[in-house]
Amino acid sequence: QVQLVESGGGSVQAGGSLRLSCAASGYIHSSNCMDWFRQAPGKEREAVAAIDSDGSTSYGDSVKGRFTIFQDNAKNTLYLQMNSLKPEDTAMYYCAAGASAYCTGGHCCLSDRYLEVWGQGTPVTVSS
Repeated sequence: QVQLVESGGGSVQAGGSLRLSCAASGYIHSSNCMDWFRQAPGKEREAVAAIDSDGSTSYGDSVKGRFTIFQDNAKNTLYLQMNSLKPEDTAMYYCAAGASAYCTGGHCCLSDRYLEVWGQGTPVTVSS
């Protein structure tokens, strides 16, 4: 069972950058999908980015071209590089992992129905 711990959140001005990290206690490559989700106060949880076991990535429409998901298998760590941050990116950011037989990769990785393990989250605040 993979356990996930996020870090790297903080406060930044609009236009700035942050890099989030997600340290996995298990092997990342045992998961079909590794994801970043976010949830802002009063809003539903939103898929931000996903990477599958082949290294293919998918992004939510609101972050395409600004955020990059990548992983370091040797360090068992997932990352989210966030550039050109906007106030609407303010949220709690969660790392998640899934090994469902119903989603072995690709765009389905952006669905939380295939994710079984979640971290505790790291907060991101973007001020205007």
